[in-house]
Amino acid sequence: MEIEELSERIAKISARYGEYLGIERDGDWFLLKLQEEMGELTQAYLQVTGRARTKGQTPEQLRDAFQLEFADVFCQLLLLARHFDVDVPTEITRKWLSHEVA
Repeated sequence: MEIEELSERIAKISARYGEYLGIERDGDWFLLKLQEEMGELTQAYLQVTGRARTKGQTPEQLRDAFQLEFADVFCQLLLLARHFDVDVPTEITRKWLSHEVA
């Protein structure tokens, strides 16, 4: 799946979420939501690496939770990029891929 298609699908889900909860999804919301999700990813990371309470979860459950939180962060980052009209593939090329050695 292309990043643009993924971004579009995620945006539709997020818009429904915002409408359902009556949330104004402005630039602040997108950035703060990303920060919230980063906190949840950090907690899951600490659990999966044995540096936080597991709350009775198995290693498999901890790994699953980490992966889901990773997806949340990635999706929120795409939403933030979309809100501010960041062309992710272009900017990745400019910032990272321009340093590739042939």
